[in-house]
Amino acid sequence: MTDIDREKNRLSARAARYARVGANVGGVAARIAGARIFGSEGAESGNAAALARALGGLKGPLMKVAQLLSTVPDVLPPEYAAELGKLQSQAPPMGWAFVKRRMMAELGPAWAECFGSFEHQPAAAASLGQVHRAAALDGSPLACKLQYADMQSAVEADLAQLQVLFAIHRRLDPAIDTREIYHEISARVREELDYRREAKHAALYRDIFAALGIDDVRTPRIWPELSTGRLLTMDWLEGERILAYKGADLAARNRLARAMFAAWWKPYAGVGVIHGDPHLGNYTVFLRDGEPAGINLLDYGCIRIFPARFVAGVVDLYHGLLRGDAALVLHAYETWGFRNLRKDMIETLNIWARFIYGPLMEDRVRSIADGVAPGEYGRREAYAVHQALKRNGPVTVPREFVFMDRAAIGLGGVFLHLGAELNFHRLFEEAIADFSAEAVAQRQQAALAHVGLTA
Repeated sequence: MTDIDREKNRLSARAARYARVGANVGGVAARIAGARIFGSEGAESGNAAALARALGGLKGPLMKVAQLLSTVPDVLPPEYAAELGKLQSQAPPMGWAFVKRRMMAELGPAWAECFGSFEHQPAAAASLGQVHRAAALDGSPLACKLQYADMQSAVEADLAQLQVLFAIHRRLDPAIDTREIYHEISARVREELDYRREAKHAALYRDIFAALGIDDVRTPRIWPELSTGRLLTMDWLEGERILAYKGADLAARNRLARAMFAAWWKPYAGVGVIHGDPHLGNYTVFLRDGEPAGINLLDYGCIRIFPARFVAGVVDLYHGLLRGDAALVLHAYETWGFRNLRKDMIETLNIWARFIYGPLMEDRVRSIADGVAPGEYGRREAYAVHQALKRNGPVTVPREFVFMDRAAIGLGGVFLHLGAELNFHRLFEEAIADFSAEAVAQRQQAALAHVGLTA
């Protein structure tokens, strides 16, 4: 029996979770609805803060949804973006008494003797756990990620609520069938509960970056003797928040953007794996000679491993759009798992595809938004797709597509924050140079076997 199995998925814990979801989120929803019905002036900032408090107190998947919504600048009203953005790394922490009990459960009564030091206050608190700074017995700086109690119960309760919300959404707005989306989110969130798997993800990325010779992205080394299924101990990587460099000179901002691009797309094109959670709390900036040199990639809970055929679909769609090859575009969508595609549905999908691939299509230096105001970036395309799907849908989104799209949107949001100006076309061409689905499959099999993972 694993550590995760031993975490009791108690009916009482789930019932308590349902009650908290209803009381916390439902109450705020009622306030927001009332404000809109009665036109209350100045209510948005207070409602936004209340929603952030409710989601932060609940932790778990519902908070992760809030984190995702705050990833892209100005997609939400500013009051909500500001408050939900705090959940990236400022979730309400659990107290020292809780920490001691959890550490004792993971490493035994003498757990403190395993460390040279262990800070009482967490350095960061997020949706499923919190991170404490510590030192090994040899003085090495450590980060200890400790999962909150009853997280399996919380996850199952929240996923049940999410399934209900998606079912209601399908009835009210059936343009997109969300069933595959739900299955994908459920699988990935459940994986995030298993810190032993996350340790293997981190080892996988260390191997990939070393093989590719990428030195502007750093990954922490895992300390297996100080880790369990619910405690992950790794090197502490010194760094600063990436938003601290929004005002840096363009060369520095571009350097960080290139590192981000490499961190996400080179492992995908080379081995078929992608980091599915590119929000601002998952990386920091490291320095060389006092200058920003690259990024520390900190969290490996949400890693998506794709079949080589799906990676080939991404490359085929890029080439199909670039060359105006309608047959190759159709082949790419079918490779991804879209079915029964009529011409009008293909044209609808192409609206979003041209938006996502847009920065990659032009061989020139440009920003991601390319003159479009950040607050309008993507809104016109999203509205056009939604309206077209209401006319021509519904469409079932293949489950592999969910975190692929999330990664692309989230990464674009980082580039918007940085105001980077790069030749994204050449960066992508470099990432897919000599691409072969067969080679991706072979490299993936070898890389996963080396760290004890399966696809």
